[in-house]
Parts: sequence; structure tokens; C-alpha cells
Amino acid sequence: MRRKIIYFINPVAGIKNKDALLKTIEEKTHAQKIPFEILHTNPSGNYFFLKEKIDNDYITDIVVCGGDGTVNQIAGALVDVDVNVGIIPAGSGNGLALAAKIPKQPNKALDVIFNGKGSYIDAFFINSSFSCMLSGLGFDAAVAHEFAKQARRGLSTYIKESLNHFLNAETYSFDITSMGMTFSTDAFFICIANGNQFGNQVTIAPQASLKDGLLDVVVVQKMNKLEMIWDLLKQVRSGKVKPHEEVYFNKKGVLYFQTDRLMINNLSMAPLHIDGEPATTARKITVEVIPGAFRLIQPIQ
Repeated sequence: MRRKIIYFINPVAGIKNKDALLKTIEEKTHAQKIPFEILHTNPSGNYFFLKEKIDNDYITDIVVCGGDGTVNQIAGALVDVDVNVGIIPAGSGNGLALAAKIPKQPNKALDVIFNGKGSYIDAFFINSSFSCMLSGLGFDAAVAHEFAKQARRGLSTYIKESLNHFLNAETYSFDITSMGMTFSTDAFFICIANGNQFGNQVTIAPQASLKDGLLDVVVVQKMNKLEMIWDLLKQVRSGKVKPHEEVYFNKKGVLYFQTDRLMINNLSMAPLHIDGEPATTARKITVEVIPGAFRLIQPIQ
């Protein structure tokens, strides 16, 4: 089947020179002799019209020029749709692209679009909301909520907000149930990861895989903040996932385990982010993996 591409460009994403990006897309896609269309992303985040357009116009590839939040919105509308999803990273963190080893440079990312391979990756639901990369409760969600309010978004702004929140960070109370076991904890944050990245090459779940049918869960419990940094660095270096045992859930410090389903009683109503974007929190949260949710174009290994 002959390829036909729709490119979605996020006009407010982190990339600086969108005119240059448009020119690069047009020149390289014309050179490949692939029919294409360029559309702006939808401010409402609703892309469920795409399925009908894909069927009617014989679209084979949807390419997202944006960050994790934009990928989330578009990929969430394409679960179980027979189409490839590509990424040209243009956000603040680009966690999914980095986890999939997609280069940040538009020229190189386009080479992956043209020469890479579409393969299915997992995603997950948080209650009824779709997440394709990494979501969480607590500290990092508080940063995401504040970051979204800033006039200028980018790595420097994110670092500034993270430092501000770190100095004043408090813990939240949770009951966590997984694989029939429940434990209670006070934690700075809970990270639920499908990939290994926070974004910007910051690794949080080193053993995470985009297609293993499992979610990697990191619970940073109440401790001295300097000790917390040290424990997280040790975890990233070691890359070890602890066994899913009740004795482990009594451990202090940083917990790291894998599961396909998780239930969280959010006793303190900790803030929530989904793929880096602020989301409405809830008292009861169910997290469930979606195996092989959509087909992502990745470099051929």
C-alpha cells in the first residue's frame, strides 16, 4: 500500500523555528515522493475524527510534531486503528521519543519516519484517561501543574519550577494495591512509567520497556531529601527491579516494582499529571496497561 502521511504541528510546542521545521518536512517528504498533508494540532485535544479521515483518505501514517502531551492526545484516539504513528520531537521533555530512541533533530527524526519500522507499543489507562508514556501523583505532578501556567515553557523553566517545589515538597498519603497485596505509605511521589524516561534524558525507571505488557512503578517514600536523591541515583545506576513481594512493600526509601494493574487510594488528593500535562486528580485511581495499544515508528535496531 502506498504511503500517505498527515503531519500534525503543535504551534505552541517547545521548538523555536517552526517555519524551518515546515520547510524541512515539505522538502524531505517531497523528495520521498510521498503524498502528505500538514495540519495544526487541535486546541481541544479531540482527535477522534481521525479514524474516519484515515479510512476515507487512505492515510498510512500520522506524524506528531510535538511533545508527550500532544502525542498522548493523538495516539489516544488511534488505539486499535491500523495506522503508523511517528514522532518529530518538539516538546519540553520528549520522553516517549527518547525512550524509543527517536532523534530530536527534525532531519534525523524524519529519516526514522521514512526508513524506520512501525511496531506496537503499550500504553495505559488512569481511570478513563489514556497515557502513553509516564504519569504520576505528587511532587512531579505539582511541578507539571505550575509549569503549565508559565508564559515560557522549556527546560530552564521546568528546572526552575522543580527546584522551587523540591525545597518545599511535602509527602502525600496513599494506599497502594497491586497483585492482591495492599500497603500504605507516605510518599513524595508515585511514578507510573511505560518507558524509562522523565524526559530530557532523565531516567526514572531503567528497566521499563515500551512493549513488555508491564508498567514500572516507582514510589519515593518519606525520607530525608538528600537521602532521596542518593537513593534515586543508586536505583538508576543499578537498574534493578525488586520482586513483587509483601516483605518488599515494607521497605523504606524508594520502591520500584512492575505490574500490569494498580489501584491507588489517594488519601491526600495528591495532584496528578498524565504524560507531563496537568490532570484532574481523584480519590480512587485505577491504572491498567493496554498491551500493543498503537504502532509507533521506531529506528530499526
